[in-house]
Amino acid sequence: MATKHEQILQYIDGLPIGEKISVRQIAKAMTVSEGTAYRAIKEAENKGYVSTIERVGTIRIERKKKENIEKLTFAEVVNIVDGQVLGGRTGLHKTLNKFVIGAMKLEAMMRYTEAGNLLIVGNRTQAHELALKAGAAVLITGGFDSQEHVKKLADKMELPVISTSYDTFTVATMINRAIYDQLIKKEIILVEDILTPLADTYYLKTSDKVAKWHEFNQETTHSRYPVVDQNMKIQGMVTSKDILGQDLEASIDKIMTKHPMTVNGKTSVASTAHTMVWEGIEVLPVADDSNRLEGIISRQDVLKALQMNQRQPQVGETIDDIVTNQMVLMQGRAKGEEVYSCEVTPQMTNHLGTISYGVFTTIVSDAANRVLRSYKKGDLVVENMTIYFIKPVQMESRLEIYPKILEVGRKFGKVDVEVFNEGVLVGKAMMMCQLIDRS
Repeated sequence: MATKHEQILQYIDGLPIGEKISVRQIAKAMTVSEGTAYRAIKEAENKGYVSTIERVGTIRIERKKKENIEKLTFAEVVNIVDGQVLGGRTGLHKTLNKFVIGAMKLEAMMRYTEAGNLLIVGNRTQAHELALKAGAAVLITGGFDSQEHVKKLADKMELPVISTSYDTFTVATMINRAIYDQLIKKEIILVEDILTPLADTYYLKTSDKVAKWHEFNQETTHSRYPVVDQNMKIQGMVTSKDILGQDLEASIDKIMTKHPMTVNGKTSVASTAHTMVWEGIEVLPVADDSNRLEGIISRQDVLKALQMNQRQPQVGETIDDIVTNQMVLMQGRAKGEEVYSCEVTPQMTNHLGTISYGVFTTIVSDAANRVLRSYKKGDLVVENMTIYFIKPVQMESRLEIYPKILEVGRKFGKVDVEVFNEGVLVGKAMMMCQLIDRS
């Protein structure tokens, strides 16, 4: 039986796209308190199918697919530019596919403006009208208003006319930044992207017997299964070690490992990999916020996802990407020695104009990763890092990074890293890594 909270979420999910939602309306429709309705609306907003806009209210929007994450809805644009909706509120849920800056003559502007676009323009009423007729929404910069007949046309066409106090350049920068941030998020693989869904997951119930485990084992050749109660809440895990020597009629809930580690669908695969390596776990149950089983994720799933992600072209650059792209392999002093060079760009510095601690950590970590990968193929996660000292390094300085393997085993690696600037030692660190076996 679904909880009231889950019932409200299902109700909101079933509402038509573009419909306005209020706490009072949900509370009345579902006969719950306004506090309960508010919490459900906030979760729906976090899940991406509801958007709250200042001075407009909360509306049901289309849930975006991951591959379309670089596209924004007009509702998101309103929030990004702190805008005011002048007309066409019913079209806020629609997605824009391109934005056009109207910094040209009217005829030229209209040649570039198509259906599904967002025209960014000042107080040029005729441009507002022609854009709406072409099927494009309008974003008016400089805090200007539009005429009443334009607002009525926007309502009729269901295309928003938005006003913002920012200038055109600032607005374009803000929208680009939002798209850029979403592209970075797109690169981060989450557990929900690669899990084995519930429909394909073999699981046992607390009321099952050991004989059921043997049936599943023969059918799937797997040996690890999550255990759930009658409400599909995760109660334990059963592995071949638990089953060994047990009577076929023994109850699963008596022999299972209780309170197993679980992972949420929104957890990153990188974080999950660290947990699995650190704890020595082969399979993790995936749970929702109510601890109900949503599927499972295996170590093989995680490794495949990490390896595939490394081969993807990076679209949105993070600071880590900027740093690692700067690092190039140099000729070492001794035979077989790996030495890397990296220039300190302005983006890598702090407010004093010297290299930031975060960038230094990334340089050390990347150098250690590279030298370990060249020595032993496979994936790795950082267990701990000790920075002995770091001296200020000015921007546009060129660093030389000397990673040296101190010890490497089947499951771990220890690397010492020295960083030089013009022959002077400016930083020293040691890193311990867990190595993930690909087999």
